Amino acid sequence: QVQLVESGGGLVQPGGSLRLSCVFSGSIFNIYRMSWHRQAPGKQRELVAAGTSTGGTIYADSVKGRFTISRDNGKTTVYLQMNSLKPEDTAVYYCNAQHKISRADFWGQGTQVTVSS
Repeated sequence: QVQLVESGGGLVQPGGSLRLSCVFSGSIFNIYRMSWHRQAPGKQRELVAAGTSTGGTIYADSVKGRFTISRDNGKTTVYLQMNSLKPEDTAVYYCNAQHKISRADFWGQGTQVTVSS
């Protein structure tokens, strides 16, 4: 069974940076497409960044130029580097793994990111 464990969240001032990590275990990392999502209080969960099946990346318009998704296949870990953070980035951030063929979805437990002065 796939397990995802996120870390790296916390409290940061506006303009600051954080790097989230998501460690994958329980299956073959390379056959999963990885992504980051977030959910703010009272709002629906939304896609933040994702790796595509062709090796590219996609980002929500609100984070383009500020966030970067990357993966280390040797460490079976996906990262989300977040720079120039804004108060509106405050949310619980979730890691997602989707099987490239079956489209089965797995979620981490989430990590809280709070941007506030």
